[in-house]
Amino acid sequence: QVQLVESGGGLVQAGGSLRLSCAASGLSFSALALGWFRQAPGKERECVAAISRSGSSTYYADSVQGRFTISRDNAKNTVYLQVSAMKPEDTAVYYCAAAFSAYQSRVLRIPTEYRYWGQGTQVTISS
Repeated sequence: QVQLVESGGGLVQAGGSLRLSCAASGLSFSALALGWFRQAPGKERECVAAISRSGSSTYYADSVQGRFTISRDNAKNTVYLQVSAMKPEDTAVYYCAAAFSAYQSRVLRIPTEYRYWGQGTQVTISS
C-alpha cells in the first residue's frame, strides 16, 4: 500500500511561483512511476507532468511546458512540482499519483494508469 500526501499549495499572484511536494509512504518508492494532475471546476482531470521510475524520462502538458518542472528524490520518497510564471488558468486542485511500473523509463499520462492518489492541494492564481 502506498500513501501520498501533497503540500505546498496556496494563493499566488499571476507570474508567481510555488513548489508542490508529495511525500510517499509505503513500499518501494523507487519502483513507482509518478505524476502530477490537476482538476479545475467543471473540467476533466489532466496530467500536467509525469516522471518515470528512473527519473530519466519526463512528460509535460503543452500548457505547462517550460513553466513546470517535475523531479523526484528517492532518498526522501518525495516528488516535486516546481511551478513558475503562473497564470490564472493554472488554478485547480493538484493531485500527485503513483503506480508501480516494470519500466525504468516509461512515463504514465492517463489517470487510469495510476493506482494511488493523494488528497489534493488547492492552487489559486490571482490576476
